[in-house]
Amino acid sequence: QVQLVESGGGWVQAGGSLRFSCAASGRTFSSYVMGWFPQAPGKEREFVAAITWRGGSTYYADSVKGRFTISRDNAKNTMYLQMNSLKSEDTAVYYCAADSSIPPQPTTLAYYDYWGQGTQVTVSS
Repeated sequence: QVQLVESGGGWVQAGGSLRFSCAASGRTFSSYVMGWFPQAPGKEREFVAAITWRGGSTYYADSVKGRFTISRDNAKNTMYLQMNSLKSEDTAVYYCAADSSIPPQPTTLAYYDYWGQGTQVTVSS
């Protein structure tokens, strides 16, 4: 089992920045992919960013390219999402998740089998 705990959500004005953390614990996940999935009110959870734990390859949704940066610190077993130039449409509960499938499917929500509890982001225009 893998346990994921997010932190760092909050309220910010449009154009501002926030940084999330996702601390992972449990079984080894060196071959995993980890990602971030926001879910806005009344909408489905969607992919925005993912990173391979071993090589650090990154994947982004077109809507966040150039604004969001995903990273990880292997020594701390922690993944981060730096969000800049935030827009009101970025308002959502953000979930971190881990994909243990082989081969991994970084941009496909259905393949992620471990989820955090979510953290709220509210962007005020």
